[in-house]
Amino acid sequence: MLALEDLTVARGQTLFLHGPSGSGKSTLLGLLAGVLAPSSGDVHILDASFGSMSAAVRDRFRANHLGYIFQQFNLLPFLTPVENVLLGCAWSAERSKRAGGTHARMVEEAQRLLAALGLGAHIWSRAKTGELSVGQQQRVAAARALMGGPELLLADEPTSALDASSRDAFLKLLLDECGLHGTSVVFVSHDMALARHFDRSVALASVPQES
Repeated sequence: MLALEDLTVARGQTLFLHGPSGSGKSTLLGLLAGVLAPSSGDVHILDASFGSMSAAVRDRFRANHLGYIFQQFNLLPFLTPVENVLLGCAWSAERSKRAGGTHARMVEEAQRLLAALGLGAHIWSRAKTGELSVGQQQRVAAARALMGGPELLLADEPTSALDASSRDAFLKLLLDECGLHGTSVVFVSHDMALARHFDRSVALASVPQES
């Protein structure tokens, strides 16, 4: 169970969310993404209330305005990295327009994002995504979430498989890219060493279960 009275993230702000296992970090991301519904209270994103939306409307809202980096990446291994990144706009005309509008321009933007996140053309132009290393797949997942400049980026422990030097370098690239678009970030991790990269840090405490 997650009990949270209030949480506000300003436009362009980066928030580091931490807490022990069972404290509700992933649950909170699900609420912010509109995948889960709160048992009480409401979630407001960009002045829109999830409580007043149907599930279908929440799905469209999420596709248009939110990017999500999953802990396990959820990439399609048989697609190329660029094709995986393009999926970030596949269900949103708004995101597609912001990413360039035409297929050619969206491909250029996908390639730019991959390069900006440290994945060079000598890698993404020659391999299927399933052939990449964990660190390389992480960059593809981040580029997909950032495609089309979402207003809010949600990230569920995407650096957990990286060593310290790779982790810090990737995180800097990610936040720099978010800064270009004024994208707000809610980043979940148990690694307190990452907190220094963010504007704010919020701790979630475990809530005892009722007997």
